[in-house]
Amino acid sequence: MSHETIYRCLYVQTRGVLKKELLECLRSPRAIRRSRHATQKGLKLRKIKNAIPISERPPEVEDRAVPGHWEGDLIVGSNNSYIATLVERHSRFVMLAKVENKDTQSLSRP
Repeated sequence: MSHETIYRCLYVQTRGVLKKELLECLRSPRAIRRSRHATQKGLKLRKIKNAIPISERPPEVEDRAVPGHWEGDLIVGSNNSYIATLVERHSRFVMLAKVENKDTQSLSRP
């Protein structure tokens, strides 16, 4: 049995956060277990600059009464394959387009 198996068992039993009595027995004083790759620096890199949250969209878009409001998304597949999706909110008409890259120039090109 490896140390990784023991730690995984302890953290799973307590739903990701260790109880205080168990925390005192471990070498590592961390209460919440995180991987080496889940750092705060990595989270900052994934954020979209100047993003507008969905909660700030106009009310006429929310009730889907007026046609012409579109939502876009990007589906990332295996082997660097990308599909852009556009959904018209009133009729729920969906358009799919294969794109070469996930950069802004590839997605904004007609």
